[in-house]
Amino acid sequence: MAADDDLADVARVLAGEIAAFENIVRRWQGPLVNLAYRFCRDRGRAEDMAQEAFLRSFRALATWRKDGAFSTWLFALATNLYRTELRRIPVNTLPLRDATSIAEVLAADHEDRDRAVRDAVYTLPTKYREAMILFYFHEMNVEQAARTLGLPEGTVKARLSRGRDILRGKLPRLLTLTKFREAL
Repeated sequence: MAADDDLADVARVLAGEIAAFENIVRRWQGPLVNLAYRFCRDRGRAEDMAQEAFLRSFRALATWRKDGAFSTWLFALATNLYRTELRRIPVNTLPLRDATSIAEVLAADHEDRDRAVRDAVYTLPTKYREAMILFYFHEMNVEQAARTLGLPEGTVKARLSRGRDILRGKLPRLLTLTKFREAL
């Protein structure tokens, strides 16, 4: 079980067996890189951000209060780092009007539809985008997303709802614009 393995590896690292941290990295590298990628959509940058998250977690390992899952602590640390990094050097986002059109989405295969939805989510304001990424793309529940973002659950629920409302409001206009362009 990962939680037991995490606890054992953390104890070994804190006891001076630094090589035990490699087990933590192996176990969580994929998920942290995937999370970072969902924030920045650049594989190289995501790998660099995940590496920095591991470095910071190593340095702060003694601050983990074992009252919660290690993974929750690690993901919260990583998410805060990713958010800070993206404020420092923002991702180039597309305006919603430049995102894939709904007509193209409806005609596209499943993979293209997923990509179009992700592109549309990336056009949302940061506070809604972060909640949507964690909840929908990283498949965290509201409680986990709230802990990761350091927000009350109600705030996360509100941001998810508002994010969905923004997408619902803009996507029909995008479809209308596409139909207008096709008519020309």
